[in-house]
Amino acid sequence: HVKLGGLGPDYEAIKEKVREKLKQQKEYAKQVKEHNMKSITLVQRLPTKPQVVSSVARQKALEYAKKIPRPKTLMRRQSDEEVKVERVLPQTLNGGSLPLIASLETLQSRHEKEKQVVAAFRSLHIL
Repeated sequence: HVKLGGLGPDYEAIKEKVREKLKQQKEYAKQVKEHNMKSITLVQRLPTKPQVVSSVARQKALEYAKKIPRPKTLMRRQSDEEVKVERVLPQTLNGGSLPLIASLETLQSRHEKEKQVVAAFRSLHIL
């Protein structure tokens, strides 16, 4: 049976190809599902022993963690040092303290640098 006079697509042949693809997909999906069901039943039977071992390992780890002394945090040390430095500042004749002025200048320079960085970010429309 030859069909003459048509330049467009052959819809009947396309439908047949689509049906064949769908049939193959369904068959593959059925095979995968069966394989997964078999593997799941195998996995469900096995893991009784490893769970017991892992809980024992967890208990050992928890006991070990209780025995280790906790490290001291750095934030507390820094604040303590800053308090000590402020108490022991040498006084000048005018009553002001020199290290505070130096730290103020460094903070101001840092502030200016950070302002420039923020301005650069704003020019790039990041902030």
